[in-house]
Amino acid sequence: MSITLHWFLPTSGDGRTIVERFHANRSLGPSAQRTPDIDYLAQVARAAEAQGFDGVLTPTGTWCEDAWLTTAALLRETSRLRYLVAFRPGVISPTLAAQMAATYQRISKGRLLLNIVTGGDDLEQRRFGDFFDHDQRYARTDEFLSIVRGIWSGTPVDFDGEHLRVAGATVLAAPDPLPPLYFGGSSDAALPVAARHADVYLTWGEPPAQVAEKIGRVRELARAAGREIRFGIRLHTISRDTSVEAWAEAQRLIDALDPAKVARAQRQLAASESIGQQRMVALHGGRLPSDAHALEIHPHLWAGIGLVRGGAGTALVGSHAEVADLIEEYHAVGVEEFVLSGYPHLEEAYWFGEGVRPELRRRGLLAEAGGAAPVREAATVG
Repeated sequence: MSITLHWFLPTSGDGRTIVERFHANRSLGPSAQRTPDIDYLAQVARAAEAQGFDGVLTPTGTWCEDAWLTTAALLRETSRLRYLVAFRPGVISPTLAAQMAATYQRISKGRLLLNIVTGGDDLEQRRFGDFFDHDQRYARTDEFLSIVRGIWSGTPVDFDGEHLRVAGATVLAAPDPLPPLYFGGSSDAALPVAARHADVYLTWGEPPAQVAEKIGRVRELARAAGREIRFGIRLHTISRDTSVEAWAEAQRLIDALDPAKVARAQRQLAASESIGQQRMVALHGGRLPSDAHALEIHPHLWAGIGLVRGGAGTALVGSHAEVADLIEEYHAVGVEEFVLSGYPHLEEAYWFGEGVRPELRRRGLLAEAGGAAPVREAATVG
């Protein structure tokens, strides 16, 4: 099975260091050297399209620009690129979300992908007026996605749940095609919801053995629900012509970090309710070493990004062939979609696209030279 490659839109700003502000507190990071204005984001989107990425993930939160509006503005800047729009089901009605997705699909001619972000940080959720606890948020997401799927079926939906209630919910017309749902979450509350609703289950970049264990759990739950789903991973990348050059770049990123800001970020990250975030913190333990290699937690998998960045905290580091080796290792345990990024996002899109993509193509992992395999809709297990 071939793989699908996605890139990332830095809607909180970009630069030559790890500038993305920590998700729940923008004051923890330095000001971005490149502001996320529409002209710069258009450059990143066009670069991603030119380098053969299938789509771009656009994040959600108070620390970045709104994903729906930003990507809608970028549709005219690209012709093929799909937009993986992240949004929080706890801060929007399911009927409005179903309507927005349907409209987006029509004006984009089918280029919408949806990333469901339930939310694992109380501070950030409360900024949106959401005071549910961790498990309640996932229970509400389960109801939310049941309503959205029902609306898209074309039949008016009546739903009276523990957290959500609608009567006769419907939209002008269902999206065509239905946008695939990408879903992450590592807790016991999250995995059953993913199994029931996700088309693609996303995990952050833990070592392959840990990713394989998580994939196995979700796959078993999905099959029990009569479904099959795809699996994806969220990683950064530092790929160069030689391994020495790549690790020199990782070292430069480490050298630019302020120990006081690392300590502050780690205190807040360690307090997160998100199980996935806790697993990210455990990979590096908050250590800021003098040698970047000290944070290599698996051959060519580096945990340095997570010292100051919430969410995805690991990077593929090495020569183009070495990065392709690790992608192939993840693919062997069941990962089919890779959502990648780098600092700066514009330049790193070219490093990966011009260096790693040809290597993956030679290995038969890409569907064709100019694109990637389409996302399948979730299928019923016979």
